[in-house]
Amino acid sequence: MALNSAVILAAGAGTRMKSKIPKVLHQLCGHSMIDHVIRAVKASHINDIIVIIGSGADQVEKKLEKSDVQFVLQKEQLGTGHALQQAKDKIPNQGNVIVLYGDMPMLSSETIKAFMAFHETERNDLSVLTAKVENPYGYGRIVKNHKGEMIKIVEHKDADEEELLIDEINSGVYCFDAPFLKKHLHDIDNNNNQKEYYLPDLISIAVKNQYKLGTYQTLNSEELMGVNSRKQLMEADAAMRKKINEKWMDEGVTIINPEHTYIEPDVKIGIDTIIYPGATLKGNTIIGEDCMIGENTRIENSIIKNGVEIQSSVILDSRVDEATTIGPFAYLRPGSNIGKNVKIGDFVEIKNAAIGDGSKASHLAYVGDAEVGKNVNIGCGVIFVNYNGKEKQKIIVEDDAFVGSNVNLVAPVVVKNKGYVAAGTTVTMEVPEGALCIGRGKQRHIDGWVDRKNIKKK
Repeated sequence: MALNSAVILAAGAGTRMKSKIPKVLHQLCGHSMIDHVIRAVKASHINDIIVIIGSGADQVEKKLEKSDVQFVLQKEQLGTGHALQQAKDKIPNQGNVIVLYGDMPMLSSETIKAFMAFHETERNDLSVLTAKVENPYGYGRIVKNHKGEMIKIVEHKDADEEELLIDEINSGVYCFDAPFLKKHLHDIDNNNNQKEYYLPDLISIAVKNQYKLGTYQTLNSEELMGVNSRKQLMEADAAMRKKINEKWMDEGVTIINPEHTYIEPDVKIGIDTIIYPGATLKGNTIIGEDCMIGENTRIENSIIKNGVEIQSSVILDSRVDEATTIGPFAYLRPGSNIGKNVKIGDFVEIKNAAIGDGSKASHLAYVGDAEVGKNVNIGCGVIFVNYNGKEKQKIIVEDDAFVGSNVNLVAPVVVKNKGYVAAGTTVTMEVPEGALCIGRGKQRHIDGWVDRKNIKKK
């Protein structure tokens, strides 16, 4: 198998985006457009990747610094051919080179692999990825001879009446035999109205010199969608979300309203899980089987095990074990580790804390920087006072303890096994095992106080 490499053209300013952000860094489904392209290329087993940068070069290079790609600067944007010319010294002398665009985020690894396999099997010097579309307006047309061989690509504005009827369009994605590309790349000239250098000119060069050309027609023209405006970004995002949601429905997940469900590409979901409208699943989230993800729930970079029920809550960088219920309106901040058969109820906030199996915090509590054991009750209004103004300190509540309503646990402090903290208590010292802790003022009554107050008012 030939060595394959890729060149991604990402130097354009994207003026129609009307943005300070370089066009290829605009996001859809959690990743920048160019990141989607790089991921698809790498998934096609192509690791030698060159990115041509220009407008906003520093921003693009910084965002992609961990992507393991090479960068080439196109100082002046003088066309696609000119962009590729800047990378000539980095293009391998042998193998195949696929050229694609950083604003084409829908292109899949499956299509890239099929296109590259076609190019290699046919032993072409140059191959073009094409598609047939109902409305080819604005696209370059693939012109073929009576034998079905491609002889040129004509741009829409330059096409005659007969050529305008052609419905096979140029995607702008090419695969070249590396020796052909390196030999003829600088044969492209700027003899046109725009005085720019265009890659399709290599077609006429190849025909003139009797090289072998071919076209590979993808059946999914949606993948060839380029993004040049906010409206097109919205359309591409909607198309990608639809594709992701349909994939999970095909794999046994129920999505009640796919149009109002947002799932990013790295999320994994188990069978028989039900996802309700407004759910947002982001990052490297893993959802188990038989879960219920309720309306307007947001989960990011978290692990949710089997049989978990989440109602209208936010879970970030956390872990929730089997058969636990969360919410409604709970907030699991980073570092939360929730055990099995736990109940985290409405308006409960957990941060950097472990909650043991069978425990419950049913409503209106804050648990931060803590270890809570098994079968612990956290009452309404309980506050884990973990911050002294300078540092965070730890609170430990051991197994089978009971923490009553409106209790303040002031760190660092430990409630030992089966410790019982009465409602309204502020705990500043260790609660011994099996002991009752009461830390509140003694209740007293002042007889006749209400009548005296009313007389004074009159």
